[in-house]
Amino acid sequence: MVDRFRIRPAELTDVPAVHAIEQRVFADPWTTQDFRDCVSFAVFLVAEADAEIAGYVVAIDAADEGEILNLAVAEGGRRRGLGRALVQAIVDALAERGVRQVYLEVRESNAAARALYGAFGFEDVGRRKAYYRRPVEDAIVLRLDA
Repeated sequence: MVDRFRIRPAELTDVPAVHAIEQRVFADPWTTQDFRDCVSFAVFLVAEADAEIAGYVVAIDAADEGEILNLAVAEGGRRRGLGRALVQAIVDALAERGVRQVYLEVRESNAAARALYGAFGFEDVGRRKAYYRRPVEDAIVLRLDA
């Protein structure tokens, strides 16, 4: 359950473990440098389970809007509430920064992610044609009014 995870701000030393998860989860992964950059300018949280990084979430904010850029959970953390805990943690962190609307893009075919975000009240507000490259697929733009 969620109480077995500890969510905290990411540190540079977390980047290799985060990048390893990214490479296993996504067909078009971010680079190590992308994550290094996020440590200093983004809201970047990691979840630890048994002293290992089990998932992460990255978001940015400007004025009263935020955007979740990336979220992934390692295979061992799935179906245990970790994704839900990361979404809640990032929405809370953005709200503390004055964010009133949170956006994100999700693959049209990613039913599990869409269901997760829907459970938080995210709603479809747009579509980005051929947004994803590998494989080419539309993105559904979701918004949460916080």
